[in-house]
Amino acid sequence: MIRLSAMGDVAMTIPVLRALIHQYPEVKITVLTREFFTPFFRDLSGVEVFSAEVNGKHKGLLGLYKLAKTLNIKNFDCVADLHDVLRSKILRRLVHADKYAVIDKGRKDKKALISGKQFQPLKSTHERYADVFRALGFPLNLGNPVFPKKASLSDVTKPFISKTKKNIGVAPFATYEGKMYPLELMKKVIEELASNYHVILFGGGSKEKAILEDFERQFKHVVNVVGKLDLRDELDLISNLDVMLSMDSGNAHMAAMYGVKVVTIWGVTHPYAGFTPFNQPENHALLPDRVQFPMIPTSVYGNKYPEAYKKASGSILPHDIVSKVKAII
Repeated sequence: MIRLSAMGDVAMTIPVLRALIHQYPEVKITVLTREFFTPFFRDLSGVEVFSAEVNGKHKGLLGLYKLAKTLNIKNFDCVADLHDVLRSKILRRLVHADKYAVIDKGRKDKKALISGKQFQPLKSTHERYADVFRALGFPLNLGNPVFPKKASLSDVTKPFISKTKKNIGVAPFATYEGKMYPLELMKKVIEELASNYHVILFGGGSKEKAILEDFERQFKHVVNVVGKLDLRDELDLISNLDVMLSMDSGNAHMAAMYGVKVVTIWGVTHPYAGFTPFNQPENHALLPDRVQFPMIPTSVYGNKYPEAYKKASGSILPHDIVSKVKAII
């Protein structure tokens, strides 16, 4: 199975793979992805992760040839390409197998969605992944999913979880500003949530760390974990949350793969594009006012939007976000 990036897209493979190994326990799977994502797959029996060093020894055509040569030792029966980018197209030609299947990303329908020609739900990314395995002869049912138990906390992660209050994760950042809830409003959300619950802040990078440290200093019952945990420990922590509040970003999918309740805040993207976190009710997605911002979704990934739409998510009131969290916790 090939899925090299990005974080959220790789995380979305987990519920599909979990369904595959539960419904076809005899199947052995090799996942080709970046080494950083290896902890995502740790509780999946029959799954081996092979790290693609696309910026190192597997870079370029010669690097992909070397990668394929190593992979071919395993004598695969099938290749499932869940990425369909140039690298995976080349690998499909180089890796030997009896059957090949590739994801249909629905590019035409997504283009129609963001152009305003049609506004209706498209097939979810999880179902698109499942379709690849169906094409290989493994009919998959993603209903009635099975999730792993909460991870046991270590001495490193225990201090971040409250034993007396409900634990809410908040991940306020996204790759593009158009997907983010305005930080001045998110501050109000965190303040109100912290009056009743224990809030754990997630993010990455020095700039995000500084912002979240400032929130941590200002409010009781708020802790920031940026820079304090590796991905494995962070996943342990996420699996113990009662709710994750996230943008349309990787943290939402990381929580959903553990069966954690997820509330998502959407900006210039929209759930209709198929990136809703796995097994989450439709009303857990909080959307901007489309009367005020009728062009939403302006892009599938949030990288294109008119300047006036940059803070479209700000049309969602902080009180409404807090009320939604309280209603499901």
